Amino acid sequence: MAGMWTFVVRLILRNRLLNLIIIGLLTAFMFYNALHVKLSYEFSKMLPDTDSTAIVYEEFKQRFGQDGSVMFIGIQDKGLYCFDKYNDWYDLTHNIAEIDGVEGVLSTAKVFNLVSNDSLEKMDFQPVVSRKPISQEEVDSLEQIIYNLPFYKNFLYNQETGVTLLMVTLDKSVLNSKQRTRLMKEIKALADEFGQKNDLEIHYSGLPYIRIVTAKTLEDELIFFIYLAAIIAAVILFIFFRSVRAVVFPALVMIMVVIWVLGSISLFNYRITMLTGILPPLMIIIVVENCIFLLNKYHSEYKNHRNKIRALSRVVQRIGNANLLTNATTAAGFAAFTITGNRILTEFGIIASLNILVAYLLTLVLIPIFFSYLPPPKERHFKHLEKSFVSKIIDRVVNLVLHYRNPIYVVAALIIAVAIFGVTKLETTGKIVDDISKGHKLYKDLVFMEDNFKGVLPLEISIDTKEENGLFKNNAEALYKIKRLQRLFKKDSLFSKYFSRPLSLVDGISFIYQAHRGGNPKYYIMPPPTKLNELKRYTSDSQNNKTFHSFIDTSNQITRLSIQMANIGTREIEMITDSLRPEIDKIFPPSDYDVHMTGTSVVYLKGTDYLVKNLVSSLILALIIISILMALLFTSFRMIIISLVPNLIPLLLTAGMMGFTGISIKPSTILIFSIALGISVDNAIHYLSRYRLQLRYNDWNIRASVLAALKETGFSMVYSSVVLFFGFSIFILSSFGGTEALGYLICFTLIVALLSNLLILPSLLLTLDKYITTKAFKEPLLEIFDEEEDIELDELEIDTRGSA
Repeated sequence: MAGMWTFVVRLILRNRLLNLIIIGLLTAFMFYNALHVKLSYEFSKMLPDTDSTAIVYEEFKQRFGQDGSVMFIGIQDKGLYCFDKYNDWYDLTHNIAEIDGVEGVLSTAKVFNLVSNDSLEKMDFQPVVSRKPISQEEVDSLEQIIYNLPFYKNFLYNQETGVTLLMVTLDKSVLNSKQRTRLMKEIKALADEFGQKNDLEIHYSGLPYIRIVTAKTLEDELIFFIYLAAIIAAVILFIFFRSVRAVVFPALVMIMVVIWVLGSISLFNYRITMLTGILPPLMIIIVVENCIFLLNKYHSEYKNHRNKIRALSRVVQRIGNANLLTNATTAAGFAAFTITGNRILTEFGIIASLNILVAYLLTLVLIPIFFSYLPPPKERHFKHLEKSFVSKIIDRVVNLVLHYRNPIYVVAALIIAVAIFGVTKLETTGKIVDDISKGHKLYKDLVFMEDNFKGVLPLEISIDTKEENGLFKNNAEALYKIKRLQRLFKKDSLFSKYFSRPLSLVDGISFIYQAHRGGNPKYYIMPPPTKLNELKRYTSDSQNNKTFHSFIDTSNQITRLSIQMANIGTREIEMITDSLRPEIDKIFPPSDYDVHMTGTSVVYLKGTDYLVKNLVSSLILALIIISILMALLFTSFRMIIISLVPNLIPLLLTAGMMGFTGISIKPSTILIFSIALGISVDNAIHYLSRYRLQLRYNDWNIRASVLAALKETGFSMVYSSVVLFFGFSIFILSSFGGTEALGYLICFTLIVALLSNLLILPSLLLTLDKYITTKAFKEPLLEIFDEEEDIELDELEIDTRGSA
């Protein structure tokens, strides 16, 4: 092992210029790829293709088309039908309809009525508003006509609250292209202008709008967090090392790693998602952590013997060795996401784990090369190793470990007991719009839509009669069953609380029957079978068939019931499904009908449950992988357990805090545990590596070795934890609830992990003493070098003429 690291030192320091050229060319290639990176504007596909819910949804889309392509624009004004204001509403409606990318518009200024044409035996679709009104009387007449069309009631307007919607159907191809931002800006510009002119607040919602706003926010935050992470890292590096060079050159590595992250996303043909979007600032944090360990060792070594090249060679040997394992464990925490079966998490795991190793290699190679060209450190650069605030903290920790181990155990046990109680309060849930802050206008507008129309998130019920023309057989028995189901949604308090008024083929037939009876709104009903036969001559018209195509398949066998749903969680949807399924089976016997709840909402919520279960498995896998990697260093099973205990306690405390604060287990929070485990275990690895080395120096005196290792690695443990804390704290500023939770939960975990590794780990080593310091621990698979095992400086043959 020593021979390998001797070779690595020579490879790095004897070929400085060649290494810089190779890394520069590779980074230029990744920069070219980074220029072509794209954002994802779609909801993540969380279910595997073989899942029954996913199969039903795919069949539904093939039959009826994609759901969730409607954007909702809402206003609340009972005076909308004033002449000038209504004309502005008319202009807004028709101007939006003219925008490229808008497939259709529906509002009270652009609605249609069915008029019976008995001579041709067909129904004519006629616009209610055929032209822009020219008088208040005409507007009043239009208002009366619209309110006499029950088809649109509580669907397009809420007469009680005075809320009116403008529904915009968007072109799906535009939604999945770069034009979506332009499209949304044009729509919002027109709507905002209407709102300003009439002193009205405009509310926006609907899945396409949520997708676009979320993606735009993600793009803005990505840039903001990269800059903020870089600034925080630079400030902390300068405070620690009091040197501009200790800021500038790690900053160059940060920039390179960010380029590699974005370039690899593009190279793998992935897109930037809410998860991969946090990787650039996260990589900056990891680079800084690596640099702190390297620079601390460099300054410490140079202070001891004042030989720059010897100091750099020892940096590569000793810290490169330990950093390899710490970065590998961090990468393992991320790589575990690849087993979830979820595309977005798999991509996140692949990109993160690969670039963590890239960050390790770039820091290991570039930092020694950069500093080999620079002048040696000055006295002021060593001050952080002397009587600093951190050194006082380490002295206090040493005193606690020596004299107060039992109180440490008692306090830890009490905290663990409280945390376990908190864990019992944890709940698993997730919502479609779950990561948007409740203070964000997007969330407030969603609540506005729920208050007035029960929601805007699509839910579909697919009804299969199992035979061709089954919907109209037996006196259209299936249609009357659908009417019963719609009545259930209206009358049941549980269903009516979360679901809007259902829309189905029955409503279309009721609309036709109303027209057939002269437009009288009291005939907006499902006609009796005898009257239903009279309507066949109207529904056979090709124009009407085209109109109803979105509600019925070509064989008249399968139809749909479309509902808008509130932004409810997995627990609520499970409760509703459990209550609804028996009612559906009563109305539609399973022997005669196949009825499925589907749509974007159901698939997303079912996917959330699936994902949480798989993330638990990934956390267990991460723990196993990290244990295997630590086995290479420590070999002793007992030592592996000892090293993991201080790093499992923080995860337990974090879970307990989530239980007490009401933060539920969901995809955006459970991944925190795998990330935190991979990062926090680094301190234990660095400490135990130095502990084993100190055992050799101190003739296997455990007490002396524990304290010496604590004093030696304590600085880096505190420094790196401070960097990680402030680095992750930037995510608290995120507009996304999941990213925000990622910030403060990992910050909490890192604080606990630091205290645990500084206090509990050394205490356990001293308490268990020789019981854990076995022969296996003394003879590891992954060797840590003795101080005497140096490379001969003459053998390096470094050309120092280019050195500053």
